[in-house]
Amino acid sequence: MLNQEILTDLIIKMNKELLKLSKEELIDYIEDLSKNWLMIDGTWFLAAEKEFGMETAIHLDAESWKQFSPREAKRIMKRFDIPENGGISALKKALKFRVYANINEQEIIQESEDHLIFRMNDCRVQSARNRKGLSDFPCKKVGIIEYSEFAKVIDPRISTKCICCPPDNHPEEFYCAWEFTMEE
Repeated sequence: MLNQEILTDLIIKMNKELLKLSKEELIDYIEDLSKNWLMIDGTWFLAAEKEFGMETAIHLDAESWKQFSPREAKRIMKRFDIPENGGISALKKALKFRVYANINEQEIIQESEDHLIFRMNDCRVQSARNRKGLSDFPCKKVGIIEYSEFAKVIDPRISTKCICCPPDNHPEEFYCAWEFTMEE
């Protein structure tokens, strides 16, 4: 739940038209915002790729995620009262509130308090490429930075390991999988 101070601050800053929307309309709006965020990320990447080539575009994308992921984690922690150094349980909660969690199908498996596996079962980017007959986008280099930086903000003791991510082969059930482990 949002605490009263955050809720009051949000109402003061927000577009007053949002207060008129029903819960269902707000949920739809959140989905649209998430799709728009992904669209700007994708169109930016395509422009960088066209101008500089794939290798440089991926490098620039990785640099962007290196900055975005920690900031996203900090905002999620603040918004949803997730404590610093909260371990795997804090990471599990935070992953559910990432901006693309609203539009991708993901799965979190917590095997123990010290270990978690996260799977992206349906990635909007990869699914769109597949519908167009294109191969998977090779996002592993960016993903390693994205997930590692996100997890480090939640708890610096968490180590991140890629189980698989394109261009790696992956099962049909998911596109990528990440393992998070508490290090003492």
